[in-house]
Amino acid sequence: MTHPADFALTTFTASDGENLAAYRWPLAEGRPWRGTVLLVHGLGEHAGRYHHVAERLNGWGFAVRAYDHYGHGRSAGPRGGLNHDMRLLDDLADMVESARAHTPEGLPLVLLGHSMGGLLAARFVAMHLRAVDALVLSSPALDPGLNAVQKLLLATLPRLAPNLRVGNGLDARYISHDPAVVAAYQNDPLCHDRISARLARFIADGGPATVARAAHWRVPTLLMWAGADRLVNPAGSRAFAAAAPDSVVQSRCFEGLYHELFNEQDAAPVFDVLQRWLDRHVPAPT
Repeated sequence: MTHPADFALTTFTASDGENLAAYRWPLAEGRPWRGTVLLVHGLGEHAGRYHHVAERLNGWGFAVRAYDHYGHGRSAGPRGGLNHDMRLLDDLADMVESARAHTPEGLPLVLLGHSMGGLLAARFVAMHLRAVDALVLSSPALDPGLNAVQKLLLATLPRLAPNLRVGNGLDARYISHDPAVVAAYQNDPLCHDRISARLARFIADGGPATVARAAHWRVPTLLMWAGADRLVNPAGSRAFAAAAPDSVVQSRCFEGLYHELFNEQDAAPVFDVLQRWLDRHVPAPT
């Protein structure tokens, strides 16, 4: 993976002392600063896979920041592990505070979360943990689509063996219709298929809890999901869209697309929807 000279990969020390990999895609010198986007990646992957998304956002006037979750990518922690229930939310709070501190006063901060990262970002907003100005959700894991056996295991394992890590059951063939994207994911040493019982419970509980708050949503939100998603159940996004106020949440289902909307063979319509929404809700300063 290659990056421009101004791309930066550093280490961020979380409030509990754990080290997280942090990414920055700053704007070119002299470019007007429109705001900051904080990217929140999904289960089993890492923020480095969003370089092309960051480049688009840079082109639209946004500085971009991201990080690898605990137990993911270059960050500390066992792969797919979670050392306490609030781990991911606490880390996101730290990252939001850091992004605010490095953004000029008065400019907006936008969260953009994909899959598990979309669930995490939405849960963060629903719980009012820190203020953000806008939210973008890409195929959020609002309904992980658990079967009866998985639900039974989640009723017991997090209590008996919260740190037990198993395969997450996600089939990488269905992240995108683009074979090159699938091959790159499968050959990426920073991607993994592990998930702990505690992390699985966070996802399983967080989705319904977030959907239950949809009717009370106040943060401007763009919700995009894949109609042919086989990794998370699109029903979660549909339920959120149906319950949320239309004046606050704009929803768009991309029929026929797989889970990773930004990595599909024809992702142009996805980026077009994102750009138009940002132009409306986070306009460039005059």
